[in-house]
Amino acid sequence: MKKALFLSLSLCFLNYNVQAQHIVWPADAIQALTSEWTGERTPDGRPKVSDELLERLKALSMEEVWGSLRRQGYENQFENFSGTFENGWEILHPEKVMTGRVLTAQFMPLRKDLDNYIQQQAEKEGTKTPVTNYAPIIKLLDGDVYVADSYGKIVDGTLIGDNLGNAIYKAGKRGVIFNGSVRDVEGLSEIEGFNAWIRGSDPSAIKQMLVESINGPIRIGRVTVLPGDVVLAKTTGVAFIPPHLVQEVVISGEFVALQDEFNRFCMETNKYQYVNEAFVVDDEVFEKDFQEWLSKHPNLPMPKSELDDFLKKREERRKARGGN
Repeated sequence: MKKALFLSLSLCFLNYNVQAQHIVWPADAIQALTSEWTGERTPDGRPKVSDELLERLKALSMEEVWGSLRRQGYENQFENFSGTFENGWEILHPEKVMTGRVLTAQFMPLRKDLDNYIQQQAEKEGTKTPVTNYAPIIKLLDGDVYVADSYGKIVDGTLIGDNLGNAIYKAGKRGVIFNGSVRDVEGLSEIEGFNAWIRGSDPSAIKQMLVESINGPIRIGRVTVLPGDVVLAKTTGVAFIPPHLVQEVVISGEFVALQDEFNRFCMETNKYQYVNEAFVVDDEVFEKDFQEWLSKHPNLPMPKSELDDFLKKREERRKARGGN
């Protein structure tokens, strides 16, 4: 009995080690990593948040997204690498907003013995070898944003040029977010639809670097990023949203935008007296007027059924707090 138990534990430990050694994370490991997501998944196991939600997310302010995530207990989901006076991202087309599903890659300084292991292990997994900076790109699917941590390396750290940029856009129809650099910026800027958030650029080619993992957890500044996260990239920075929270973040942000619109309407029409940054009106009256205004809104950003469900849950929370 003891021998059988020991053998069973040994096999479990061996299986864990085999899983932990993958260079490209397999679908079952990604599913376990993102177990709070219960919807559709891509063939490689990543959560597949709908294109509709990705599009609606573009209209939200970064403050709305950050506030919603923070209320859910996710306080480390935004990065702008800012200094005292400026955003630390260099953005290829800052006038454009980018959203998409995240595919991750971790780069590290080249170490020969580790690279030898990576190439051998990748061959066992059936991954195209040698594993180079092209390896993550062949995994991209439509709607993906390629997100890589290359530890801020600029000179000899250029992960892509315009040729790989074309390959990335052809596969994902989005762009990249790199804690690192690129080359051929002029060529990249001419790829219609392609965008990039990077730390810098340099004419040198990539050198003395290796790909440690694809579709595993990575760090972008102060954010832990998981495969299948949804990214919102704007001029102010980038936010990585856990997939199981995207719908809540979107509907909450859209509702806050509607509240702000109603507040502006009340100010412009002098509907209520406004003193010390607050309307002089009973809470119940304000809520009733807001609901009536909502019912006549010509262009709601969400389906009416989603709004009704959100308002029902909001009212339940309001009653639970004593009506305030």
